[in-house]
Amino acid sequence: MTRTLLISVLLAIAVASYAQKVQKVTATYTYYAPEHVTLEEAKRTALDRAKIQAIANAFGTLVTQSNSTVLSNQNGKTDSRFFSLGGSEIKGEWIETTKEPVYNFSYEGNMLAVSVEVSGRIREIVDAGIDFTAKILRNGTEERFESSEFRSGDDMYLYFKSPVDGYLTVYLLDEATQEVYCLLPYIRDSHGSVFVKSDKEYVFFKKSDKLDYTTDEYTMIASQPVEFNTLYVIFSQKEITKASDKSDESQGGIRVLGYEKFNKWLIIVKMLSSANVIEKTIKVKQ
Repeated sequence: MTRTLLISVLLAIAVASYAQKVQKVTATYTYYAPEHVTLEEAKRTALDRAKIQAIANAFGTLVTQSNSTVLSNQNGKTDSRFFSLGGSEIKGEWIETTKEPVYNFSYEGNMLAVSVEVSGRIREIVDAGIDFTAKILRNGTEERFESSEFRSGDDMYLYFKSPVDGYLTVYLLDEATQEVYCLLPYIRDSHGSVFVKSDKEYVFFKKSDKLDYTTDEYTMIASQPVEFNTLYVIFSQKEITKASDKSDESQGGIRVLGYEKFNKWLIIVKMLSSANVIEKTIKVKQ
């Protein structure tokens, strides 16, 4: 009884400490879409930029991202130049969306204006984190094949390298179905994460991986003209607890869970395992 109470108290302290860094926010953004951008792409861009805007407004002077994402706040005015949300250098993170985003559409001249309002919770990143490298590769296993845009039938690989030993897990969100699939550990591995060594270059999802179990390979498929997926690369120096996902025998036994359940698990992993997360958007065309 005493031990159970002690564990509960320690957990409550951890949650309280975590909550002090979390803020509730509501953000709006209007994106002016070029002619070649589809409506779904415009909605995604507007939503991503609204989230980044909220982080910049809440946490101050600078939010950066390696792929030319820069937001600065000077004299109360925010200037932004960015491509997408996510990355190991960003100094805040969007934890969860608490209300369904509300969109409005209009035309200014010949340009589509997509406005969005989104509410959620954000957290400031107060430490430097672990500067690991994760790259999505298309139809090749070398770094020069890095790409976020695929054609239906293209093979996908993941390049990974960390400066420290740790544990890695990778999930893929199908944004059309809101189901999240565990890509790593592989199907025949029942653990919550894979141990990786410092300074070693890994390419996952290829047959030549010298691991103790069968390698899974992935081919991107699109049933619509354009589809989007989000890849979550989750790394921690502590072992990562397995999510409560289930095997989907209709898809070869891959583990799957709903996005809401996945997001709750991810918040706990960030809190208790001090996990670092990189989110990468994958666009797949027919």
